[in-house]
Amino acid sequence: MDFPANPQRFDPYKNFKFLIKWDGQTVAGVSKVTGLKRTTEVVKHRHGGEPSSSRKSPGRTEYDAITLERGVTHNIEFEQWANKVWNFGSGLGAEVSLKDFRKDIRIEILDEAGTTALAYTVFRCWVSEWQAAPDLDANANAVAIQHIKLENEGWERDYAVSDQPEQSFVEPAGP
Repeated sequence: MDFPANPQRFDPYKNFKFLIKWDGQTVAGVSKVTGLKRTTEVVKHRHGGEPSSSRKSPGRTEYDAITLERGVTHNIEFEQWANKVWNFGSGLGAEVSLKDFRKDIRIEILDEAGTTALAYTVFRCWVSEWQAAPDLDANANAVAIQHIKLENEGWERDYAVSDQPEQSFVEPAGP
C-alpha cells in the first residue's frame, strides 16, 4: 500500500494559488485558468447472437480548450502568441506563423507555503481565441480582463512533483 509523502496533510489544495509557465518563464498576472478536462467517446456495439444489451468500449479522446485570464496591462505576451496564429495586415498568405505558434505550457498548483504541490504539462497549445479588451462599462467597478483560449493535444501530470512535509513555524525564543 502506498502512503502519501506527507501523511499529516488532510486538507485539499486551494484553487487560488497557482502559476502558469511557458518558454521557461512564469506568465505574469494570470488570475484564472479553466480546468483540465478530457472526454473519451463511448462506442456501443453488440454481437448478433448475444442478448439485446450493448457492450461499450472507449473511442476517441478529446481534450477541452483551456482559457487563461488576466487583467489588462502593457504586457504583450498574450497578444504576441495570438498574433502567431493570425496577424491582421501582415500580408496575404503571411497571417500565420506555422513555425512556432504551438508551445507546451505548465500549470503548477501551489500549497499554502507557495511550494509546487502538483504540476501538469499541457502539450502543443495554440491560441484559438484572443480577447484583447473586455466590454467596457462606465457604471461598473471591475478590473478590465483579457483572455486567451488555448487548444491543446493533451496533458500529463508531472509525477516527479510530490507533496512535501509541511513546515512548522518556530516561535521566537523569549528573553
